[in-house]
Amino acid sequence: MILCLVTDRRRLGAALGLGSRDWVDALRAQVFAAASAGVDLIQVRESDLNAAALTRLVRAILTDTRDTSAKVLVNDRMDVAVASAAAGVHLRERSFSVDAARSLGPSAFVVGRSVHQPAFEVLGGKADYLIAGTVLPTVSKTAVTCLGWGGLSAVVRAADSPVLAIGGIDVPSTPLVAATGAAGVAAIGAFIPTRGQGLAEFVQKRVIEMRLGFDSEDSVS
Repeated sequence: MILCLVTDRRRLGAALGLGSRDWVDALRAQVFAAASAGVDLIQVRESDLNAAALTRLVRAILTDTRDTSAKVLVNDRMDVAVASAAAGVHLRERSFSVDAARSLGPSAFVVGRSVHQPAFEVLGGKADYLIAGTVLPTVSKTAVTCLGWGGLSAVVRAADSPVLAIGGIDVPSTPLVAATGAAGVAAIGAFIPTRGQGLAEFVQKRVIEMRLGFDSEDSVS
């Protein structure tokens, strides 16, 4: 299973009842806990930050996680990914071509891509992985705009890269993700505790639970 934490410091800070000056510290604590528990990918998605601030954040996260196996990727910002020496970049559905992104990065640069519909096109080359969603309804996505399990299965069948599901995925639904043939899960909300829960303990437990849930796919097949 490939497990990816997608960051959102504002959402995390709001859930924990923190002021904005504490958001970055909370995010770094969340990422460190996830990386220490064995999450595979950290996608830094903080689109409101300018290049300098985002580069500082990514470099801090790289320092925090250097003794773990987690790969740190930057969402759609090739300039920041290269400047910070991140492991790779995660591209939006309509962004740089995969080949262009790979040519701008160092050797072994990881390039992922988002897809949002069963009939999709990966621009310019084969991505190392795809993130498909939104799968299930969320606060910002209604059921009408979601892939659903059928749409996720269609993406998996059409893809020539590992597919991670995103959107509304939590521990109980991880076996259903595995049943589609997807390679894993990417998530924001699944790694955000409610107020009063210990952040590090929650995140580390959630990593373990999601892996166990994904591996229990045989029980729902």
